[in-house]
Amino acid sequence: MDSSPNDCNTIASFYGVNGKNLLHQYKDFLSDFKIWDQKKHAKKWLVFPKNIGRRLSIDETSLSNGELYTIVTNKSARGRKGTIVAMAAGTKAESVIEVIDKIPLKRRNQVKEITLDMAGNMNLIAKKCFPNAVRVTDRFHVQKLATEALQEIRIKYRWQAIDLENEAIGKSKKSNRKYEPEILSNGDTLKQLLARSRYFLYKSKCKWSENQAERAQILFGLYPNIQTAYNLTQDLRTVFEKTSNKIIAFARLAKWHEKVNQVGFKSFNAISRTITNHYQTILNYFDNRSTNASAESFNAKIKAFRAKFR
Repeated sequence: MDSSPNDCNTIASFYGVNGKNLLHQYKDFLSDFKIWDQKKHAKKWLVFPKNIGRRLSIDETSLSNGELYTIVTNKSARGRKGTIVAMAAGTKAESVIEVIDKIPLKRRNQVKEITLDMAGNMNLIAKKCFPNAVRVTDRFHVQKLATEALQEIRIKYRWQAIDLENEAIGKSKKSNRKYEPEILSNGDTLKQLLARSRYFLYKSKCKWSENQAERAQILFGLYPNIQTAYNLTQDLRTVFEKTSNKIIAFARLAKWHEKVNQVGFKSFNAISRTITNHYQTILNYFDNRSTNASAESFNAKIKAFRAKFR
């Protein structure tokens, strides 16, 4: 029986009893909460050794008040019963390793693959706790870095446009003239163009609407650097989406690094170095094309669950 207040009220009204009393009766007597063997330490850590599988994900999530938890999940459970392998408060590697080590080594040695982000603590946890597992860097975390670098360039130009507009408004006031901003061919002002361009820059060109394609043409004409950064972002996405094996992926990433070096954007150079530092685990993606999407989805389910029961 679901213990949410709304459901308890519905069931209680059907049987003609008080919903609040039914909720307490469920928690104290009908459920096994009182005799749960992990109740004493549930706020700090949980382990479910029987849920371990050959392919896992490890990720961090913020459940409330910005407090972070590290969660290890079983991909084969697909976010349903048996998904959580371990959960620990915080992200400190030593603390999380201590929790996961409560699972017998024999079971942990069964894990053959674990997906994770590029954080050093996650890599250390995976390496220490699952010695037989191939570590796979989540491709979406790599692509996210490139997208953030692209948006950083757009935002820089947007602040410049805001400063220019403020200067123009100030000059108009001094000369007792009404300020009239320049209107571009699609009806945007320069400031609006840079603000509204945020959305289509996340997409591939094939997914742009007609209005977005028109806006992109104007934006790229005025700001060639944004177009160059967008092309670099899409090229990196193509490496992951259109490459069949590690060897080809290695060659294509090398070409991408060359393009980045030629352009000379500081943020993209930082991404290039980051990819170089995680080359092996990034290339492991092309073995089974595994990602951390299941972990991200499960984190969203946990947050939705907490919101429902709040």
